[in-house]
Amino acid sequence: MKEFLKRKNIEISAKRYGIDALGAMAHGLFCSLLIGTIFKTLGSQLGVRMFTDIGTFASAVSGPAMAVAIGYALQAPPMVLYSLAAVGWATNSLGGAGGPLAVLIIAIIAAECGKVVSKETKVDILVTPAVTVLVGVGLAMVIAAPIGAAANAFGQFIKNTTVLQPFLMGIVVSVLVGIALTLPISSAAICAAFTLTGLAGGAAVAGCCAQMVGFAVMSFRENRWGGLVSQGLGTSMLQMPNIVRNPRIWIPPTLTSAITGPIATCVFKLQMNDPAGGVNAGMGTCGLCGPIGVWTGWVNDVTTGAKAAITSMDWLGLLLICIVLPAVLTWIFGQFFRKIGWIKEGDLKL
Repeated sequence: MKEFLKRKNIEISAKRYGIDALGAMAHGLFCSLLIGTIFKTLGSQLGVRMFTDIGTFASAVSGPAMAVAIGYALQAPPMVLYSLAAVGWATNSLGGAGGPLAVLIIAIIAAECGKVVSKETKVDILVTPAVTVLVGVGLAMVIAAPIGAAANAFGQFIKNTTVLQPFLMGIVVSVLVGIALTLPISSAAICAAFTLTGLAGGAAVAGCCAQMVGFAVMSFRENRWGGLVSQGLGTSMLQMPNIVRNPRIWIPPTLTSAITGPIATCVFKLQMNDPAGGVNAGMGTCGLCGPIGVWTGWVNDVTTGAKAAITSMDWLGLLLICIVLPAVLTWIFGQFFRKIGWIKEGDLKL
């Protein structure tokens, strides 16, 4: 069996499914639902019908995009990869608000089953897509809705708890999602799987920005402008090798997230109501997706009547939570830890 699985490139591991596949799912969401939402918002604000149409088409294929991305991460053969488009469409449609989590689970199973039969018969062009689609869509018809409902219920629990306890949950959500952003897993996929919107989404944005902007500013003396851009607009995950060598360098941005999270929920009432369904909540300042997601949420709320207008206080809160406070607070904490010797010269060098 081990030899067979090795020959079929089937690796049953937490890394393959919990890191590679999960991260790929986030990329699929980014290239469909998220970018589509941005285009639709630009279209509505600028009055450009073409942008609105492009955004609508891009958003509509989020299910297939996620499934194909997952298959690519699992190194699925071409026939399996193409067949996953149908699996993703069916699963995301049947999964409802919790569709992304259902797509992650079912696309993994369908892809691995397709890999098992791939090139094992003389009629591979029929057998491989038939097995992949049968397993994937069949499972979607049976378990996608329950998985989606469970994910949505858990996400709703987090959102309701954040509304009831904005200070405490502001800290918890901000710190945990921020940590997930820096770890080699996908915080964006996690937020999307549980549809982390509202105040909880705002806290998630605060935590992610604290990590990215915080590490970028704190490590400026070591990495200069290149490091500022690669971490501030790219990912704080670049610091993981340094964190493994000296975990104390993770304390300043994490402390910052514990401060900016409750400020976001209690002071500015910052909400992530992006129509993309929460994926931007876990993006931070990566490509400025977090702030853009908050903005598209504002526009959507104004359009639906849930919000009267976008105010100067909204913009001030967004600027402070996403850029100013993470930069200032993490730099101050970093200077203190450098002074007491917990962070030494070169510890943050990329």
